Amino acid sequence: MTIRDDIEHLVRNALADAQRSDLLPKVEVDEISIERPQNSEHGDFASSLPLKLARPMRMSPMIIAEKLESLIPAQGILERVSVATPGFINFSLNPSWLVEQVEAIRQAGDHFGNVDLGGGRRVQIEFISANPVGPLHVAHARGGVIGSALANIMEAAGYDVDREYYFNDAGAQIIHFKRSLFARYEQQFGRDAQVPEDGYQAEYMVELAQEIKDEEGDRLLMLPEEQALDEIGALGLAMMMGRIREDVQLLRITFDSWFNEATLFQEGQFEKSMKLLGDRGFVTERDGATWFASTRLGDEKDKVLVRSNGIPTYFASDVAYHYNKFFERKYDKVINIWGADHQGHAAFIKAVVGALGVPEEKMTLLINQLVTLKRGGEVVRISKRTGDMITLRDVIDEVGADACRYFFLSRDANSQMEFDMELARKESQENPVYYVQYAHARIASILRLAEERSIDFSQGDVTLLTHEAELSLIRKMLELPELIVMIARTLEPHHLPHYSSELAAAFHWFYQNCRVVSSEDGDEAITRARLKLVDAARIALARCLSLMIMDAPLHM
Repeated sequence: MTIRDDIEHLVRNALADAQRSDLLPKVEVDEISIERPQNSEHGDFASSLPLKLARPMRMSPMIIAEKLESLIPAQGILERVSVATPGFINFSLNPSWLVEQVEAIRQAGDHFGNVDLGGGRRVQIEFISANPVGPLHVAHARGGVIGSALANIMEAAGYDVDREYYFNDAGAQIIHFKRSLFARYEQQFGRDAQVPEDGYQAEYMVELAQEIKDEEGDRLLMLPEEQALDEIGALGLAMMMGRIREDVQLLRITFDSWFNEATLFQEGQFEKSMKLLGDRGFVTERDGATWFASTRLGDEKDKVLVRSNGIPTYFASDVAYHYNKFFERKYDKVINIWGADHQGHAAFIKAVVGALGVPEEKMTLLINQLVTLKRGGEVVRISKRTGDMITLRDVIDEVGADACRYFFLSRDANSQMEFDMELARKESQENPVYYVQYAHARIASILRLAEERSIDFSQGDVTLLTHEAELSLIRKMLELPELIVMIARTLEPHHLPHYSSELAAAFHWFYQNCRVVSSEDGDEAITRARLKLVDAARIALARCLSLMIMDAPLHM
C-alpha cells in the first residue's frame, strides 16, 4: 500500500462511522480521491470528497468536511488533519513517521517503490516491431524506450510482463525487399539490374548486397530466379534482424520473445482466427475475396483479409496475431506501442479485438508521435555517415544511450517532440540527464568519503533529521511508490524522468543546506543520521535510473 492508500482508508472509515452514527446521510461512494495539493502549505495530501458529496447529501461541503475531520485521528502517519474552504480535508504527515521511512527505504533496497497492483496478472507489451527490411530509425528508438521503461514499471507494480518484438517476415514488403536486394547483388557483378520502383533504394541495401557477395560469391546467380530470390531474401532478412538486435542492445532494450509472423500461417492460428471471426459473423465473401466487416465495429470501411488470388493481407496477419495473444497465450492485458505511421491502423485493430470477443479493457494501443532532431536551432534531416536517414545508431553514437533514453521518455507518447542533440551532450545543469546522474555521483562521493574516514552509520539516529531540506527529501522519495501505481494505471511513463529530476533537485537542495560529513567535534551523531538519509537517497535515485534503464554513475 502507498501513503495515499493509507489516507484513503482513513477517510473511508471516517465516512462509514459518520453514516453509521447518522452524522451524515447514507450515500454510496465508489471512489475517494486523495491528491497532493499544489500549495504545500495546505499539507501533504488533500481530499475533495466533501465537495463531491454536497449535492447527494444536500449539505454544505464545509459541514461534511468538519464531520469527517472529527473522525480522522491525527496520529500514526498523520500529524494534523484540517479543513479548508470550500470543502477540502487537508492532511499533514507526521515528521516522526517521516524520518522512520529512511530505515524502511534502506531495508527495501532495490525493491523500493514496488507495489502489488498487478497481482501477478500477465501483460504483454509489444513495441518497435519494425519490418526487417531496413535499419531502425529515430521513431523506432522512441517507441523502444517507452516500451522498455513501461515494462519495467509494470513489473515494479506487480505485473508479470512479457516484452515482444513482432518480426514481420511475410507479406508484400518482403517480396519488394527480396527483389531490391537481388538487383543490388547483381549490380555487384556488373550486371545492368534495376531496383524496382516500389523497392528499397537506400544505401544500406548496397552494403547488404556487398556482404552477401563476400560470403556467397556468385552462387546465387546460378540459381533459378525464384529460388535465388528466396535464398537472398532469407540471407538479407537474417542480416537485417542481426543488425536490429544489435541496435536494440545499444539502447539497452531486451525482449523476452521475438515473434515471427510466418508462424501464424505455419502453426494454424490464421485458420483458427478466421473461423472464430466467421462464427461471430464478421467475415463476408465478395468479389472473390474474403472481407472483415470492420465497419460494424466503428472502422471506416471493411478490410480485405484474403485477396481473390488466395494470398492473405497484412490485416489477416494482425487478426491471427491478436488471436494468438489472447486465445493461445492468454494474456490478461495487451499493450501495443506503435509509431505514428500506424495511426490509421488503430481503428482496425480495436475492431478486430472486439470482433474476436475480447473485452475492450484488455487491449491498449499507444501511438508514439514523430521526433524532430535538432542541433541547437538547426533541424537534422540526414545522416552524416551515409547521407541517408537518421538511424537509431546515428543518434546513440552522437549522444549516448542514457541521453536517448531520458529525452525520448520525457514527453508524453501522444506528443510530437524535438530532441536537441546539442543539449543532450552538455555537461551542465541545463541538461536534465547530467543533472540527475550528477546527483547520484555526488551521493556516491559522499558515501566514499564516509568509508575513507571509517564512519559507521549503521546505528545512526534518524530522529535527528529535522531540517526542512531533510524532510523535503524524504517526502520526495516517498512519492516513488505512488508514481509507479499511477504510471501502471495510466500507461504514461513520461512522468518518471520528471520525477527523477525533482528527486535530484531535492537532494541537491539538501546537500546545499545540510553538511553531511562533518569533522567538527559533537557532530558525529548528525553525520551518521544524514549518511543514512544519503544512503536512502542513493537507493531511490538508483531505482529511478534502473527503471529507465540508465546508468547510475559513481563518478562524473
